[in-house]
Amino acid sequence: MTLVILAAGLGSRYGGLKQLEPINKYGEFIIDYSVFDARRAGFNRVVFVIKEENYTAFRETIGRRIEGHINVEYAFQRLEDIPEWAEIPEGRTKPWGTTHALLAARSIVEDNFAVCNADDFYGADTFAKVAAHLSRDDLDKPIPEYCMVGFVLDNTLSDIGSVSRGICITDNGMLRNIVERTKVYRTPGGPVYLEDGREVGLAADTVVSMNFWGFTPVAFSQFEACFNEFLRNLKNNDNPQKAEALLPNDVGKLLASGLCGVRVYSTDSVWFGVTYQEDREGVMRSIDELTDGTIYPRGLWR
Repeated sequence: MTLVILAAGLGSRYGGLKQLEPINKYGEFIIDYSVFDARRAGFNRVVFVIKEENYTAFRETIGRRIEGHINVEYAFQRLEDIPEWAEIPEGRTKPWGTTHALLAARSIVEDNFAVCNADDFYGADTFAKVAAHLSRDDLDKPIPEYCMVGFVLDNTLSDIGSVSRGICITDNGMLRNIVERTKVYRTPGGPVYLEDGREVGLAADTVVSMNFWGFTPVAFSQFEACFNEFLRNLKNNDNPQKAEALLPNDVGKLLASGLCGVRVYSTDSVWFGVTYQEDREGVMRSIDELTDGTIYPRGLWR
């Protein structure tokens, strides 16, 4: 099984390449914990999706330290990686979003795989549950059954500012609908998301996706079709310079078309994330509490 880590974002809200900033006193990163948990859950390969210009820094700071523990490969998210018939809108420099980032790995991933963000700490139970799902041999019959890990919204919000979350509707352990909301935040009255300048309330216990998915290789052709549709409709978008093809939204489209099923696993793992610079200190404290020699060793790769 392969773990695909989406690490091409520069973290503009954070103020730097947050994936390359140590999160503990051993000089390790959130990515290290994801790889460590994936490895002990049964994953034998990790593919980092990065920007090509970050390759040297990424490999020197992260890749070389883990190459002796798991197979490591790299895929590059390039703005120009689009079909010949498509055009890049004038003035666009922004990447095409998480669906496009995943597609950067389509030529090197041929087995069942998981996808996660580089800047989220998901916990060992999350990786174990997705690995167990991907180990099944009936996932493409009669339609692909993918999976995701659902987290409680109130446990995933930043105290500093808004975040993006995939808002989920579930039924009997299966995902029925998911919509990516790009501005979700806390208010005195509870969580809300911003839509057309209006605050829409959300229940604190709403199930959300933190972009931790399990797929079979069939997913690549499905997401490629979704991305091509996105490109065809780009001319009708109000902001073609910044519009993105987002993985949760495209999963929702596949669900609505009956092209897949998605099993939702709850987890007792605690999620931590670094969206803003001010989030980092709290995340460091939380991870330090887990690094006690039993849950995680003192120094993951020693």
